Parts: sequence; C-alpha cells; structure tokens
Amino acid sequence: MTPLKRARLASKMSQGDVCARLRELRRKRGAMPPKDSSLKRMYIEWEQGRVSPSEWRDELCELFQLPPAALGFVEVAPPPSIELPSVLDVLRLDAELVEMLESQTDHYRLMDRRVGAAIIPQTVAHVEHMQQLLRNALPGKHFSAAAVALAEGAALAGWQALDAGDITKAWNLHDIAKSAARQSDDPAALAHVTAQQAYALLDAGRAADAVELIQYAHTPQTAKRVPPRLRAWLAAAEAEFLAAAGQGEQARRMLDQAAEVLPAGDSDPDLPYLMLNETHLSRWRGHCLARLGASEAVDALTTALDGDQALSSKRAESSLRVDLALALRSRGDMVGSKEHARRAGELAGRTGSARQRARIADLLAS
Repeated sequence: MTPLKRARLASKMSQGDVCARLRELRRKRGAMPPKDSSLKRMYIEWEQGRVSPSEWRDELCELFQLPPAALGFVEVAPPPSIELPSVLDVLRLDAELVEMLESQTDHYRLMDRRVGAAIIPQTVAHVEHMQQLLRNALPGKHFSAAAVALAEGAALAGWQALDAGDITKAWNLHDIAKSAARQSDDPAALAHVTAQQAYALLDAGRAADAVELIQYAHTPQTAKRVPPRLRAWLAAAEAEFLAAAGQGEQARRMLDQAAEVLPAGDSDPDLPYLMLNETHLSRWRGHCLARLGASEAVDALTTALDGDQALSSKRAESSLRVDLALALRSRGDMVGSKEHARRAGELAGRTGSARQRARIADLLAS
C-alpha cells in the first residue's frame, strides 16, 4: 500500500472526496483544475504509485495535513554507511570514525528541518548503530568524543519524538543521551541533554518537575564548566519552564540572565548541536511572555518573526506563530490571533509536528 493510499484511508475519504477537495484547493490557488474524469484518473495513478504527483504535492500535503515525506514524495538519501563490528569483535575508535558519526548526525539534523517527523526512523537507527559501536569499542583517547556524538544523536532523536507527540519515547532517548554524556565526562553535553529532557515533563503537564530537572542541570557549578552560549540556552530554557509554572518574576530574571551571557554570533564550534543568537532569544522571550499573558509579548514575537533565522525552519515558524496568536488573543486582537493560528496549523501539518498541532488545538478550543 502506498503512503498516499494509507493517508486517504486514515482520513476516511473516498477517492471522489479527495478529488473534490483537490479541485477546491487548486481553485483557491487561482488555477483551473482539470476535468473531473481526468483528475480521477490522475489520482488513481498517483495512489497506485505509477506516477508522481509532482505538480500537486502542495495540495495533497495541505489536504492530508502531512509533510511530503509522509506521503512518499521526499526521498531521504542515507549518508554513507558505517560497517559495525559483530558481537564478538572489538573496534578501536579513531578521529575519522568519530567525524563520520558527527556528520551523520548533522545530516539528520538538516533533514529534520526539511521534512520533520518523517526522518525519525532513520535518526533512531543511527542512534542504535552508535550504541552498538560504543559497546564494542576499546577505551582510548577518542572514546569520549564518540560518546558525545551518541549523546548528541540521541538527544536529536528524542527531540524529534517529542515533536511527534511521543513523550515516552522522547524521555527514553534522552536517557540514552544522558548515559552517553556521562561516559564522555563532558559537562556541556550532560547539561544540554538533561535540560532538554525536561521538555518531556513540560509536555506531560508537569511544569514544576521540569523546573526541578533543569535546575539540577543548570547550577552555579555547571555554569563555570560550560561555554557562555550554552549558559544562555540553559537560562532561557529554565525561564520557559518557570513561565509555564506561573513563576513570572523568576522567569523574567532568567531571561535577563540569558541576554547578559549570550555571546555574539549564532553558534560555537564546540557546540555543534546548539544554535542561539539574539533573534532566537527574542523569540524565546516572546514565548515566555506569551505564556505569562504579558502584553509586551507581541512586540518581542513580531521582532522575532522578522528575523531571517526564525523563518529558516517551518517548525520554528509554526511555534512562533502559535505564541503570537496567544499573545494577540490576550491583547484582544481575535482576528490577528486566528490568522496566525491558521498559518501555524498549515506549517505544523507540513512538518508532521503533533506537538504544535496540540498547542494550536488548545488555542482554538479556548
């Protein structure tokens, strides 16, 4: 069964229903759809996998509220494979192999930004491969770097699972990341993956527990051992959890702390898994203020929406627009709120972000 047919059956629509909706979507785009009989023949060929619907991909993604890869439209090219040892073999790690592992993680990180949830199976398989590799690896000077690579990869897979709405899977993958980070004896990696795991608690409705976990990862002692950009990220994340827990004054204090320690630029060579600049922090501040119902959230979020980096990821833009919709509703601008919520829904559908769709549903229902 093709992904397209699976999507139609899941939506409980007939082929005729789908064709009728496709004609409506094509007309909304200002184009004239083909005759009913022609479109039906075309759709049957698409659903059977004989022909690719290259000119109708946007309409099909919007119709089924799924990203292209989930409908079989995006082919994810795998990175170069790494031959792993058998159970009885051992492996001596070297710098080239560690670099290959890091490159694979970067590959999946970039694909995640393009196709969203569709890349999860490949990322999880990558994590499992690295786990097997480290189990068979001899100790040596490159073991720590390989363990950091596993921590980064598992944290990425965990974040993807969280975005897809699988909180338990996200928590377990972050446990793998924490274990690897401890093996690496890298304080920055351990602080990052521990703090990121707290988002699973936040999405489970346990904001107070999320605050407790990130404060365990973000201590004054930790701050002395990690780079300034990560210190800023930890402070901003703690502010988000504090805002969710209704601790507005403390949240604002942590946001100010993040701004104080954030260095110039977007990223650091020692933190390949972390991008944080003033635009990102402005978006984060707006998100926290929106959670708190603060009127100044609109200005912060509008500024962030105008930032180039905020728009480079559909998932990031979707999240930002949900925050802006919430902030505008608090200000009484229902028209603007609904418009941003509608656009956020379109973006969340394209990336398969169950996390953002749930936020949008809560927003529209309240």
